[in-house]
This record gives sequence, structure tokens and C-alpha cells, in this order.
Amino acid sequence: MELYTLLQQHFDEMVDLRRYLHENPELSHEEVETPKFITEYHEALGHEVRKNVGGRGVVATLKGGKPGKTVALRADFDALAISEQTNLSFASKIPGRMHACGHDGHTATLLVLAKVFNQLQADIEGTIIFIHQHAEEIAPGGAIAMIEDGCLDGVDAIYGTHLWAPEPLGNLLVTGGPIMAAADGFYIRINGKGGHGSEPQLTKDSILIGAQFVTNLQQIVSRRINPLRPAVVSIAHFEALNPFNVIADSVYIKGTSRMFDAQTRDLIEADIEAVLRAACDFYGATYTYDYIRGYPPVVNHQQHADAIYKLAQDVPGITNAIICEPTMGGEDFAYYLEKVPGAFFFTGAKNPQWTEVYPHHHPKFDIDERAMLTAANTLGAAALQFLSVKETVHTK
Repeated sequence: MELYTLLQQHFDEMVDLRRYLHENPELSHEEVETPKFITEYHEALGHEVRKNVGGRGVVATLKGGKPGKTVALRADFDALAISEQTNLSFASKIPGRMHACGHDGHTATLLVLAKVFNQLQADIEGTIIFIHQHAEEIAPGGAIAMIEDGCLDGVDAIYGTHLWAPEPLGNLLVTGGPIMAAADGFYIRINGKGGHGSEPQLTKDSILIGAQFVTNLQQIVSRRINPLRPAVVSIAHFEALNPFNVIADSVYIKGTSRMFDAQTRDLIEADIEAVLRAACDFYGATYTYDYIRGYPPVVNHQQHADAIYKLAQDVPGITNAIICEPTMGGEDFAYYLEKVPGAFFFTGAKNPQWTEVYPHHHPKFDIDERAMLTAANTLGAAALQFLSVKETVHTK
């Protein structure tokens, strides 16, 4: 309760921080002012700070007043190339840039939590690492580079959360095992032979070939994948730049695939090309195919997921702790969990009074800022609980 009381006292600051960050978004791998702002905040608290970790990341360290283990808490801070349409008083000041996924809230949450932990420092057993990560939105993401640069050195466990707009305020969602999917992309160009629309027999119609490919692609999940293994193959872009009466020389297609296991991943990558090759061979067309593996699945460690679920029953602000189904979204928090035990969870951020809720990455995306307080409470409680449990201290 002391943690919650202190966080409540700093909630207005948390809101101010979030709104400042929201007004000043920076894209993945282009973050300059945001990491500088984060660094100065931690330095003012007296924390040991590492800058430019893995590129543009920031890692701050708070050593408790008593010896013990080391726990890490992570927040991302990059924005998206989206033109904001919220009409908020603190809307983005930068055209074509927007915090449309809640990373501004993640950062404000962790900064204020760090300030509150400072007030509790004398009683903290062990060390708390604050990982502020750049470039979550673009694979390969900032996490893997920060890990390679040592952000997890000596860390015994890690926790993270995502403010989740589709879920009502007061809900917390977590599960052991996979909670988010691997997220891959594929990029295809079909090269046919263009010509006038009045003489299709003289062409190799790339649009027709592409359309047949897209249609046949749907059979991968429905007929090739074990129905007990979730998977998604989606086309998101189909482009042929030509006048209304000209059959295009080529089409460009982009899509994404999502899954939870390596066998399904391998099968999807191979089958997409098999379907593409069959469509092109029939018409004598050629193609290029690039399959880019993105983030691996986010796989929570059961013990830590169970601990989050259990402590959530007593966290102020949480009215429903839910063992959730995995989502097909992707997150590079996966890399942290491949290295050390921990858990990732969702904090409901839907205002109960809103009649329309816009999804993540939408120009009108927003969160109920009270969710930040819930997130800080849960992350803080998880960290303190982990540090309080007497186990063998990590010595790497």
C-alpha cells in the first residue's frame, strides 16, 4: 500500500510526462531528444545511467539499501509514422509522427516508478534495473541490440507490460507460456508481361497471377497447418501502378505471418513460396520473394506469470485479473525472456465512458491515463515481491 500511496502522489507528474512525450514523438532508430530526456530524469534521481545502449537505449540502475537479487523493468519509447487525428490538447506537434501504441505511457510509468522506488530505496533488497528501449516498432527492434550491449548482465528476472486499449481499465491479462506470437513479414514482386487491356492474350497478367496467389494463400492455414497450432497469414498490400486500360508488368505484394512454434514458422515460409511459384509457373511469370523473420514469440515463464496473476488480486486499481488467451500481435520483449526468466502482461487502458475505442496504430488511438497508475503499481509490486523472495543470487 505504501507503493500505491506514493505512486498516487506522483500521478499528476506521470500524466504530465506522458503528455510531453506524446507531443514530441520520435520514430524508431531516430530517437534523440527522448533518450536525452529519460537520461536527465534518472540522473536527477541520482541513478547510475548508461546511455546509447544498443544504439539509443537508456539503462538506469537503483541499488537498494539491502543486498539481494537484481530485477529489470522495461519500457519502450519509440513512436510511429502516423498523422494524429485525436484533437487532444497535447496532440503530436510533429506532422506525420504519433505515439499511437502507448509507448509514451510506458515511459512515463517507468520514470515515475523509478522516482517512487528512490523514496523506498533504504528498504529495497537488491537492485532494480530500468530498461528504456528504443525501436520496438521496427524489427529487429532495439531489445536484441540492448541485450548484446549488456542490458541484462546480472539480471535475475525481468517484467514488462503493455497498456492495452481494447481492454477496460481495471483489467489485467497474463498467461504462462506464449502470450504474443512471432511476427514475420514477406515481400513479393510478380513479374509478368504488360500490355493493353484490350489484348490480354498478349500479356502475362501480373494482377491476375497475384490475385490467384492471394486466394490460394488462404489454404496454408486452413489446410496445411495443424488446427491446434494457431497461425495467421495476411496480405496487407497489393500494388500495381498502371492506368485503367493497361495490364501491369508487375505487382508488389506485402504481408505478415504469425505463429507460436518453430515448425509452423518453417512450414509457412516454405509454403508461401510454393504457392507463389505454382501461380507464376502456370503463366510463365517470374517472381522475387523475401521472407523476413521478425520477433520470436513472447513466452512467459510460468512461475513469473503465476506470480503476476496472484499479486494482481491485491493491486489497487485492478478489478479483474484474467488468465488470457495469447494474441497474434508481436513484441520484441520476447528477446529478454529468451535470456532471463520473467513475464509480460497487458494492462487494460480503455476508458469505460468511451463509446468508441480505436485500436493500436490508429490515428485516433488514445488511452485512459489512469491505466498508467495501475501499470506502475503492478510492475512495482512484481519487482518488490521478486526481490523479497530469498533465492540464490545470480552471479553472472
